[in-house]
Amino acid sequence: MIRHLRRAVGLGRESGQQGQEKVDLSHPARSPLGTAVVNCAVYEEGRRRPGRIANREAIELVRGRRDRFVWIGLHEPDADEFADIARLFELHPLAVEDAVHAHQRPKLERYGDTLFTVLKTVRYVEHAQLTASSEVVDTGEIMVFTGADFVVTVRHGGHGSLGPLRERLEGDPEQLAKGPAAVLHAIADQVVDQYLDVAAAVRDDIDEIETAVFAAVRRRGSGDPGQIYQLKRELLELRRAVAPLDRPLQQLSEATLPTIDADIRSYFRDVADHLSRVTSEINGYDGLIDSILQANLAQVTVAQNEDMRKITAWAAILAVPTMVCGVYGMNFDTMPELHWRFGYPLVVGVILVACLLIHRGFRRNGWL
Repeated sequence: MIRHLRRAVGLGRESGQQGQEKVDLSHPARSPLGTAVVNCAVYEEGRRRPGRIANREAIELVRGRRDRFVWIGLHEPDADEFADIARLFELHPLAVEDAVHAHQRPKLERYGDTLFTVLKTVRYVEHAQLTASSEVVDTGEIMVFTGADFVVTVRHGGHGSLGPLRERLEGDPEQLAKGPAAVLHAIADQVVDQYLDVAAAVRDDIDEIETAVFAAVRRRGSGDPGQIYQLKRELLELRRAVAPLDRPLQQLSEATLPTIDADIRSYFRDVADHLSRVTSEINGYDGLIDSILQANLAQVTVAQNEDMRKITAWAAILAVPTMVCGVYGMNFDTMPELHWRFGYPLVVGVILVACLLIHRGFRRNGWL
């Protein structure tokens, strides 16, 4: 199900290295750096420069220095909030438009020496019981602009915070020293790991539905097809987030691209392998849901057939007294045993015996 990405305040924390002040996103301003800027940091040889740094100052610090780059994180900026950053980093207007308005498919685009990557984030929505209207998979987006000396991340949605990721990277200066490509790899790796977690949670829902459907068979009932269909729709949403990312990861792991060194490409190949595993699992889940849905429809068909057999059997039993009574209801003078004292009890007895014999036959054949 395609959902509107929600603008939310209080989404968690994006943080700097240990010992520095955390940015509290629960405040309406979201960040002391601006209404949409969550974090701005300059890294030199993989280590973060201390203190708060404004966007323009950060660019001045990194320009012309191969051992430095700036990482600016934003959350759901509007066009005006993003315009200044777009000018500072000379970002392409088409990519800027995509980053502001979101609702993009996963993709990788090259604008000169700048890469624009779109990744779909996913989150499993906890629910006490799966219903025909349950939300199972919630999606968001992360856009990443990668240049020679900068990374600009734009996040849409109420999940997928990059704060913990930033902290992990800052704890590994050797990896972070590889530059903006290392940040792009870490983001892609985190997103794909989230796919694996969500796929595992969806599998639990599928197991629950499968158990319910075949338990209904034992109760001579049927499961709720609405639950099955809703789960299939949510799985489709997960597939729409996962499948299109295959091509961008292939490009990042195989093609010669600016800012992506050969040693970083091997890291992207590992992420692509994980993505292939998720895609295979989702395809398997989709086939399993189809089988469960077919089993549920077969249950409904069997139950309807059983009902029709019972109705037919009772109709056949009732046809005997209907026929006999219909004949005697014609009031002919020459009806059998019409003037005999025991004629009426005899006819009723014949009807009862015939009905009992037919009923017994249907019971033996399993129709009743």
